[in-house]
Amino acid sequence: MRRSSTFARQVLLVRVGRRDDRSHGLADRGYPEPHRSHPYLREIGAHQDLASVMPISPAVGPSTPVDDAPSMSIPLLPGERTPARRIKFAIVQSCTLSSLMLGMLAIFLAMRGDTRTAAIALIACVIFDGLDGALARKFGVASPFGAQMDSLADMCSFGLAAPVVVYASLAGSVSTPAAAIACALVAACAAIRLARFNVSPKDGRFFCGVPTTMAAAVLALVVIIGLPVPGTVQVAGVALLAFTMVSSFPYAKLARLVKLPPWLWLLPVVGALLDARLTFALLVLTYLVSGPALWLVARRAPRIVID
Repeated sequence: MRRSSTFARQVLLVRVGRRDDRSHGLADRGYPEPHRSHPYLREIGAHQDLASVMPISPAVGPSTPVDDAPSMSIPLLPGERTPARRIKFAIVQSCTLSSLMLGMLAIFLAMRGDTRTAAIALIACVIFDGLDGALARKFGVASPFGAQMDSLADMCSFGLAAPVVVYASLAGSVSTPAAAIACALVAACAAIRLARFNVSPKDGRFFCGVPTTMAAAVLALVVIIGLPVPGTVQVAGVALLAFTMVSSFPYAKLARLVKLPPWLWLLPVVGALLDARLTFALLVLTYLVSGPALWLVARRAPRIVID
């Protein structure tokens, strides 16, 4: 005990001596000597480091490493931040949010039983979803933030609102469990499709599986048109459309379909004048079958080996 008390006195004397030396050094350089009568300065010293003055949290011990690196926020809009670019960026994001809000409106309308108006709201979602991407590319304000916002809005509008509207339209015509399972498949496959799209390399010619936007548009048009088919067939069609979203079959993008010969577009126009419902069903079925057909053609095509 005596040895420990003697050692403590020596340590205190050394610390006081060092502190006096520092104060005298400052006085010699022309700086005023700190006032030692103040209890706070007398306790911590006039020139201690800030780290020794800061209180130590009980959860953080003295040996716990502390990250002193400043936190850096990632800009939502990369590149030059001019007022014009910010306005363009806000316009694009407003289109994305409009798609999300219209999806919520479709859910509310479907809960009230107004399924046809809810399906029209889904078509508006499809329009705004295509508009935000086109404006982002035209204005040059595409960003990772915008891509994530678009994906979240698509999940709300096409992955949740679309199956809710279809479920409300099927109420009374089929069994509730069958309709619930088919619509749940649409939601699950849409989530998988969007997540896979976010992490997969992009192909400018084909989609890998039916995109969620097109699937939601088909479901909305089915509700609006009211195909005269049994409820069991409708449930099977909804489940089939859900599985095509997560398939690996290549489906042509709309830009490639527009380049088809003009006489091919006359067939659906004439068919729509004769029977719009049947023509729509045939067009959807043709597009769904085109994916497996292109996949088979690609597998059977001879591969060219370059030495």
